[in-house]
Amino acid sequence: MSLERGQIYFVNLNPTQGKEQSGARPVLILSVDEINRKQMVITVIPGTKGANINRDFVTNVRVSTAESGLEMETVFLCFQVRSLDPSRFPKTPVGMLSPNKMREVEASVRYVLGL
Repeated sequence: MSLERGQIYFVNLNPTQGKEQSGARPVLILSVDEINRKQMVITVIPGTKGANINRDFVTNVRVSTAESGLEMETVFLCFQVRSLDPSRFPKTPVGMLSPNKMREVEASVRYVLGL
C-alpha cells in the first residue's frame, strides 16, 4: 500500500477523548511522502461534513465534491492535526486533493502552528 500526501482515506479514528474528531471519517494525508514510505506514522487532518460547519474559519479548509472525490462537501479541520498508525488505513484512497487545494491546507496548518 502506498500512502501519499494529498490522498483522502476513510479511517476509524476511535478511540478518542474529549473534543477530538471520532468515528469513521475522511482524513487527508499531510505528511510528506518520504515519511509516509517509512510506514512509521502518517500525519493527517480529519474532515467533517460541510453541513456541520456553517461558517468558514482560517483553521479549516472547505472542499467540494469535485475537488476531493468524496460524496459530500467536506471541511478539513486543520487545527486537529494528528498522527495515525498505517494499519488504520484501508487499501485504497477515496479521493485526492489538487496541489492548489493542498496549498490552502498548508497555509491553514501554518496559521494553526504559528509557522
